[in-house]
Amino acid sequence: MYNYTEESKLRLTRRTFLGKTVKGIGSVALASLLTPSLTDAAPQIERWQGIITEPHVQPKAKCVIHLCMAGGPSHLETLDYKPKLAEMHGKPMPQSYTKGQPIAQLQGQANSLKCLGPTHEFQKFGVSGQEMSTAFPNIGSLADDICIVRSLRTEQINHDPAHTFMNTGTAIAGRPSMGSWLLYGLGSENENLPGFVVLISSGGGQDQPIATRQWHSGFLPGQFQGVQFNSKGDPVHYVSNPDGVSKDQQKDVVGAVQSLNSILDETVDDPTIATRINQYEMAFRMQTSVPELTDISKEPQEILDMYGAKPGDGSYASNCLLARRLAERGVRFIQLYHRGWDHHGGIQNAIKTTAGYVDKATAALVNDLKQRGMLDETLVIWGGEFGRTPMAQGSGRDHHIKGFSMWMAGGGVQGGISYGNTDELGYNAVENIVHVHDFHATMLHLLGIDHEKLTYRFQGRDFRLTDVHGHVVRDILA
Repeated sequence: MYNYTEESKLRLTRRTFLGKTVKGIGSVALASLLTPSLTDAAPQIERWQGIITEPHVQPKAKCVIHLCMAGGPSHLETLDYKPKLAEMHGKPMPQSYTKGQPIAQLQGQANSLKCLGPTHEFQKFGVSGQEMSTAFPNIGSLADDICIVRSLRTEQINHDPAHTFMNTGTAIAGRPSMGSWLLYGLGSENENLPGFVVLISSGGGQDQPIATRQWHSGFLPGQFQGVQFNSKGDPVHYVSNPDGVSKDQQKDVVGAVQSLNSILDETVDDPTIATRINQYEMAFRMQTSVPELTDISKEPQEILDMYGAKPGDGSYASNCLLARRLAERGVRFIQLYHRGWDHHGGIQNAIKTTAGYVDKATAALVNDLKQRGMLDETLVIWGGEFGRTPMAQGSGRDHHIKGFSMWMAGGGVQGGISYGNTDELGYNAVENIVHVHDFHATMLHLLGIDHEKLTYRFQGRDFRLTDVHGHVVRDILA
């Protein structure tokens, strides 16, 4: 049985020792920021190496780039062609599919629901002949490099809780996000950048808000929280000094913070103090590393053209290029949200418009990683929080959780294959069903982690990303 009394005594002993030894190692680390010459004589806070010292399984991927199409892209206009649905266009949706089933805005309209056939043509791409929408010709060109999963299921039918479920494995707010779990488990390979970075763009449709809790560390220590980079202006708040603030004045501020933290560290036993000291050190390093990272103007023109990126425009294309630069520098989890996929109406034109924002740059990212020899160790994921209904909502589609699609590339995933299927109308996942918990288990496995062994004790129980669920989808592994 876990002995909280003994643990408290141990923590008190450590606190007393550190507090009395030149006011603690943390204070020395902060002091080293103010007076670099002190680093020769004082130890610094070491970079977090991860709780997993030896991989549970042979890792295939080192980092993840999650291209999150926020709003719920329609699988029926992107990755899952249904000729039967096209045949039934305008006809009543069989109630055998919808009766008693959760539907978002169409709930209670079972007697009047009509089928909406695919609004874009599909074609077979690549040697593998994977079938995808012609609205995405550039992503289509990746057919032989990607694995399309057409049998996903989730449990939350509205945007915010569905994002929360996709990110944390539960609809309960306040749990750690998958990026935080990875950073906690494996650490980062870069000392000067956050190990978990979030970028956001928009365009092409209704922009649903994205809450910062989607990349929160929950009950994990705060150092594992994702850091959002701004699309325009300073990529991170206060990365540069305000006008009129000199470096000496900045040192005075940090010195005052150091003193306050030292006093507090002697008085209370609060793990957030160590996190705060660690984050001040990271912030100091980021003042140099972040401006260099985000200056994509130094990229060759042919690379900028390949992505369709323009320095400083805050676009999805520029964010994709930044994602490659972050992966090069050893950042563990990179999440790109593109808001604009909530197509309740006008879906035919809306799909084409939104695809125009992401199609070229997505393909460029995968090809760029491949050309640089990075794709094998980088897991790229493309998909949303849920799919859309086969039933029409005017000229659009409603939210749908019973069956939808995503694709993955690199990082130990087989290319040129499709996995799972929905029924003939694209309503229910019926073959090789992949729950969100299974997706999380598979992602962790590809990074060398047994999802059942990556746990954190909180409020008397061991929590994990997959809770008490999840199976590795071994059929898609290379």
